[in-house]
Amino acid sequence: MLEIIEKLLVLQDRDQKLIALREQTQQIPMERASLESKTSHTSAALDQAKLQVKHLESERKRLELEVESKKTQIEKYSHQQFQTKKNEEYRALGNEIDNCKREIAKLDDQQIEFMEKIEAAQKKVAEANADYLAAKKTLDGRFAELKTREEKLNQEVSAAEAERNAAAATADESLLSRYERLLKSKGGKVLVGIAHGVCGGCHMGLSRSLVLQCRGSKEIVNCPNCARILYYTGDMDLAVAD
Repeated sequence: MLEIIEKLLVLQDRDQKLIALREQTQQIPMERASLESKTSHTSAALDQAKLQVKHLESERKRLELEVESKKTQIEKYSHQQFQTKKNEEYRALGNEIDNCKREIAKLDDQQIEFMEKIEAAQKKVAEANADYLAAKKTLDGRFAELKTREEKLNQEVSAAEAERNAAAATADESLLSRYERLLKSKGGKVLVGIAHGVCGGCHMGLSRSLVLQCRGSKEIVNCPNCARILYYTGDMDLAVAD
């Protein structure tokens, strides 16, 4: 195998490692966004439960004010009864007082219903709060793990970049530019073997002459289909297409 091919294989190994590390690094923001979404979900559930309690308490307060208003009316009608001397007016005011008392009784029943609803809603708040705290504890731990993993990956990327640059410095400059062009389009798989007489990249069958040319290790050989750089080692099957 040509020495320049060997050096490019080392470089390719470094590039593949670097690509894999960068892909892992790029996953971090998505994982963080997913965790933030889960945090928001539990927080929103708690906020919704609290809002429901607030709404029910507001309605109960409204009923309470209505009761106070009815009681004020009763006082007013009672005072008017005390002042009137006409039986008809007295009875009419008495009817109004009775109506107010019936309304108060209905409002009291409604208040009891709302108090029961408030109690149930407060239990839901407690449950939602417990869920939120448990989820937050778990997610905070995962955020911390994610941060640690991100820091470690960044360190590994920096180390891999240094290794990659060192390997690139030993490669043939003219071949390096060709290699880097192919690297952008071939996803890190630029140099491929020819086991079983086919290109290890696009899997197209290779001619006997091309395989022998590659085996001779005297010049750079490219796949005529995908343009990848081909190489041969002694452990590769030499079966070729007719």
